Amino acid sequence: MKRNINYLGLLSLLSLIGILGLTGENSGLFGFFGFLYYLRYFWIMPDEFFRLNVQKAATFAFMAEMISLVPFMFLCSWIYGTARAVPIAFALSFVATVFAFTIALIILEVKEQRGAAHD
Repeated sequence: MKRNINYLGLLSLLSLIGILGLTGENSGLFGFFGFLYYLRYFWIMPDEFFRLNVQKAATFAFMAEMISLVPFMFLCSWIYGTARAVPIAFALSFVATVFAFTIALIILEVKEQRGAAHD
């Protein structure tokens, strides 16, 4: 028997890193609580159209990261200097990628629901 689990829900486990922000001194870890949004995907059965939407959103997010990395690198080197520019630029690029993936997936899901409602 094949288990139907939506692996996208496993992204919500990253929110456990936010607990380290509560116990430690690093308040920058609170941003990981944003991954709690992905808990909802444990209750969504992944079909072919859902997987296609995830693939489209992931492709958009990958391109957004590749395009945003160079401007972030220049901007961070101008603001912070060359020594701190690389890690900050990669962190900003990662954040932009997660936001792009999440927003693209939400938009694709809304389009799917709106299309199903009109049938």
